[in-house]
Amino acid sequence: MPLKLDLRPHEKIFLGGAVLVNGDSRCRLTVLNDVPVLREKDILKEEDADTPCKHIYLAVQFMYMDTPNLARYHQYYWEQVKAVIQVAPSTTDLISKLSNFVLDGHYYQALKTARELIRYEQELLSNARKPA
Repeated sequence: MPLKLDLRPHEKIFLGGAVLVNGDSRCRLTVLNDVPVLREKDILKEEDADTPCKHIYLAVQFMYMDTPNLARYHQYYWEQVKAVIQVAPSTTDLISKLSNFVLDGHYYQALKTARELIRYEQELLSNARKPA
């Protein structure tokens, strides 16, 4: 199934190992084959991975974008998952769903689930900061 991308002016995307930058006007691209595609807004920079669940997202992002180094990212992913479950057992269901996508090699779906995990983490952190 083709993937249609509508790009804003100057928007960047990662497409199958290349970073593309749109020109001065809107653009529509159609991707006809199965390659990794991430919009700039969905790419997490290493320096912005400032929470444990963002580190999980980063590991999955690297799995999706850099398959030659998959084993290294898997190892990092499982270390991060173990640490998060130890301190926040309530994340187990989301992490289980995410891990199934990872094990099946469905990294884009795993990224979507990892975004849910980050939202849940933010909710936990905001509730922890509220005075009793």
